[in-house]
Amino acid sequence: MIETQNVSLQYGKRILFDDVNIKFTGDNCYGIIGANGAGKSTFLKILAGDIDPNSGLVMIEPGKRMAVLSQDHYAFDTFSILDTVIMGHNKLWDIMKTKDALYAKEDFSEADGLKASELEGEFAEMDGWNAESDAAALLSGLGIEEALHYSSMTDISGNQKVRVLLAQALFGNPDILILDEPTNDLDVKTISWLEDFLLDFRNTVIVVSHDRHFLDTICTNIVDIDFSKLTTYSGNYSFWYESSQLVLKQRQTANKKAETKKKELQEFVQRFSANASKSKQATSRKKLLGKINLDDIQASSRRYPGIIWTQGREAGNQLLKVENLSYKDKEGNYLFKDVNFVINKGDKISFLGESRAISTLFEILNNTLTPSSGEFEFGQTITTSYLPSDNTPYFKSSENLVDWLRNFTGSDKDEVYIRGFLGKMLFSGEEVMKKCSVLSGGEKMRCMLSKMMQGEANLMMFDEPTNHLDLESITALNDSLIDFKGTILFTSHDHTFTHTTATRLIEIGPKGMLDKVSSYDDYLGNPKIMEQRETIQ
Repeated sequence: MIETQNVSLQYGKRILFDDVNIKFTGDNCYGIIGANGAGKSTFLKILAGDIDPNSGLVMIEPGKRMAVLSQDHYAFDTFSILDTVIMGHNKLWDIMKTKDALYAKEDFSEADGLKASELEGEFAEMDGWNAESDAAALLSGLGIEEALHYSSMTDISGNQKVRVLLAQALFGNPDILILDEPTNDLDVKTISWLEDFLLDFRNTVIVVSHDRHFLDTICTNIVDIDFSKLTTYSGNYSFWYESSQLVLKQRQTANKKAETKKKELQEFVQRFSANASKSKQATSRKKLLGKINLDDIQASSRRYPGIIWTQGREAGNQLLKVENLSYKDKEGNYLFKDVNFVINKGDKISFLGESRAISTLFEILNNTLTPSSGEFEFGQTITTSYLPSDNTPYFKSSENLVDWLRNFTGSDKDEVYIRGFLGKMLFSGEEVMKKCSVLSGGEKMRCMLSKMMQGEANLMMFDEPTNHLDLESITALNDSLIDFKGTILFTSHDHTFTHTTATRLIEIGPKGMLDKVSSYDDYLGNPKIMEQRETIQ
């Protein structure tokens, strides 16, 4: 058990947390949510002891061990990968090093022998003899092949370091596990492995993540940071979101009787329980829905950007035809080969495969790269809009946001219109006068979406559109693309975004492609498709 007592934190006039009292107990998994800037990662750092609050205490039950996912990718560069993982259990690692130092002494004494004997006893109690095999199993599960286990941390890529540090946090069955964005840079297979690991994990987990599917799968509770307070709710993220939206609608209908409102909530809980019973998270956590107190459900103060897509003209029947498209990198290796497809009106296609390959395909379709072979042709009625994965070139000027967006609006749009549009995208008041060169990642993404909406395209391409967005913006974008009547080509590592948006899936690789009309979950769960995927990579 870990708890806070009267924790407060203030930076200047800005109050992040005010008298926070909360307990994290048992084998529960708590998902910390809140708008960008609410203090999610800061709160985890307070729990971990990396930041001292202005007032209040963090208390851990005596004898309990806490592990934290490290954010410093270079802290262990002088160690081997296997040793880095074992170092996640500080006490076990210290015993191992002390034992080795004793045995290496040339003048090994009787006192040294007694000390070594004590250490060997503690080492055995901590299952130290299985430390290397346990660490190796975690690394393999997270996609670090066995041949690398004794390599130095300096010899592996940044993405691989993320996985090693995650294995470090998971190692040794900690009593309290703190994870800040653990799915970053993980592929679908590895995320699924991590979900299964955490579902079987019988101690306390506290996690921050923008991956809604991940939160839905592993969380037994949601902790919402709002108004400088933390409030705990039973259930996963989808339950919190849908119930808070229902309560918000009820609040807006002030003349409804309390009995009617409660009945609506009860019916909602029953529907949610029935729908969730088939999912793997509900199988192990469904008991929690029976503990829900309807009086605890509150409307959220979250603000969602107003993302609405319109088409300047409707597309004809000829949209896009791609024939034998291939691309080789500078080393002569194929990123993708013999890609053929025809886009149908209203298709919402998720492109799967190696990220670099899909980004390259989108750049070719937007005429910023030339293919190694093959060709493509858009229909005459098609107007396109493109969100690249790297939007840096768009934000190098010192223009304010009003002038920046003016570059992409029609001449008939005045400043009142532009300010109003930016307001709907959550840039309020004087924020519209910020220089575009100093925007955060999330602000830049909202600007890029604003730019795309001005284009009124009937075929849109998105390369990782959820990057840098908070959960509220991801949800708004997700819902807007589901409602869009035009055609969408996109790639995303967000499981829920892909599953709810895509009506068709195209996977490309250096040896070919797959093209399936399917939901994302059915695609991943089909054994025959999984075999076919291996043949194109």
